[in-house]
Amino acid sequence: QVQLAESGGGLVQAGGSLRLSCTASRSIFTINTMGWYRQAPEKQRELVATFTRGSNTNYADFVKGRFTISRDNTKNTIFLQMNDLKPEDTALYYCNLIGFGGSYWGKGTLVTVSS
Repeated sequence: QVQLAESGGGLVQAGGSLRLSCTASRSIFTINTMGWYRQAPEKQRELVATFTRGSNTNYADFVKGRFTISRDNTKNTIFLQMNDLKPEDTALYYCNLIGFGGSYWGKGTLVTVSS
């Protein structure tokens, strides 16, 4: 079992930036697959950015060049730096970890981008 806690969401104007954090209750040093998803109202949850096979990264097309995923294994934390935010980025952002025998989700952090 592992618990994930997201933070860093908030209200920002279009063109602004936010940095999301997700801290795990256990060491993520050996975790290959961990990342960010989002769900907007009345839409399905979708991949934003993930680590695969350790340090390799995978981004959704709609965030390429604007968002950057990173990790600090010493703090059991991954980050999502979001720049040039758009109103369509408004969503609940979730952290996901695959490992420790399962797939785990945090409760999410809300990002609202005003136009």
